[in-house]
Amino acid sequence: MISLKNLTKVYGHPDTSVTVLDNLEIDVATGEILAIVGPSGAGKSTLAQCINLLERPTSGQVIVNGEDLARLSERKLRVARRRIGTIFQSASLLSRRTAAENIALPLQYLGVTPAETKARVAELLERVGLSHRANHYPFELSGGQLQRVGIARALALRPSVLLSDEATSGLDPETTRSVVSLLRQLRDDLDLAVVFITHEMDTVLHVADSAARLENGRITEQGSLVDLLTDHDSALGRALQPRLSPADPGAGSRAWHVTYDSRTVPADWLQRVSADLGEPVALLAATIQSIDGTSTGNATVGLRAPEPLAAAAFTRHGLRAVPREAAAPAVQPAPRITEELQWA
Repeated sequence: MISLKNLTKVYGHPDTSVTVLDNLEIDVATGEILAIVGPSGAGKSTLAQCINLLERPTSGQVIVNGEDLARLSERKLRVARRRIGTIFQSASLLSRRTAAENIALPLQYLGVTPAETKARVAELLERVGLSHRANHYPFELSGGQLQRVGIARALALRPSVLLSDEATSGLDPETTRSVVSLLRQLRDDLDLAVVFITHEMDTVLHVADSAARLENGRITEQGSLVDLLTDHDSALGRALQPRLSPADPGAGSRAWHVTYDSRTVPADWLQRVSADLGEPVALLAATIQSIDGTSTGNATVGLRAPEPLAAAAFTRHGLRAVPREAAAPAVQPAPRITEELQWA
C-alpha cells in the first residue's frame, strides 16, 4: 500500500516560495486503483514526482508498505524505489532496442543474470500480450503497443505500487480501453496499489475504484467512485458523470435531469415513477454504469407533472430530479474521449 501524510512541496526561497503541494493526505490500499484528477497546473506532475521520489517532498511522508521513503538516504532510496513502477505519458523506449531489450533494461542495470532476465522478459511480454512483438523495434509498434512495453518495463522489478502518470493521454479511445483493461487485470493478478494520474474524466469511470481531485495543490474532494457518483452534493461526482445529449421532451412536457442518489435505486425506476405520477415518463437520454455492483449514472426524462410531485416521486426511489435548466454542474467536465455508455 501507499500512504501520503501531510505531503508538502515548496519551490523557491522563503521570500519567493511557491507551494505546489499543500499537506496532502492520500491512502491507496493494496489492490486499489486511485485516480488523481485536476486541471492543468494543479500539481499532478509534481505529485507523481514526489510519489516516486524523483522530487523529495519539502515535508511530510511517502510511506510504501510501512516504510517512509522520504526519510531514506540516497543509497537506501535507490533500493526502495524499486517498489514503485512508473508508467509515463510517453513510453520513452530506446529506439535502437527491441521491445524485449527495453523491458530488460532495469534487470540488466541491477545485474540480474542473462538467463533470469530472459525468463522474466518473456513472462512480462506474455502478460501484456506482446510475445509476438518481442523482437520489434519501437518504430514498428503502435501507440498502444508502446505503452504496453512501458507497462511491462515498469513491472520488471516486481513493484508493489504502480504509478501511471497520464499514461493514456493522446491515445485513441479503443487503445485507451485496452490499456485501462490491462491495468485493471494487472492490479487484480499482482495485487498492486495503483495511482492513476489523468485529466481524462471518462477514463476514471473505467479504471478507478476511488478518485481525488487536486486543485491548486490541495485535495478538494476524494472518495470511492460509488460514493461520489451517488452524492448529488459532490462536485467531483457530477464532473465524472458522462454527458447527455437529450432529445426534445415534446410539446407540453418539461425536461428533467435525474441522478442516482443512493446505492439502492431499483432497475425499473422509470416504470415506478410513471406509476406513482399516473402518467408516462419519457426517457430522453441516459448513461448508466455499474461500479462495484452498484448502478450509478444520470438520465434526462420528459414529463408533465407539477414540480413538487415529480421531485417527490423520484426521491422515493433513491433518485434526485431537478428541471433541466437548473441542473448545470458545479464543475465543468474535462474533455471526454470514450464513447457514451448505453442505457441498461
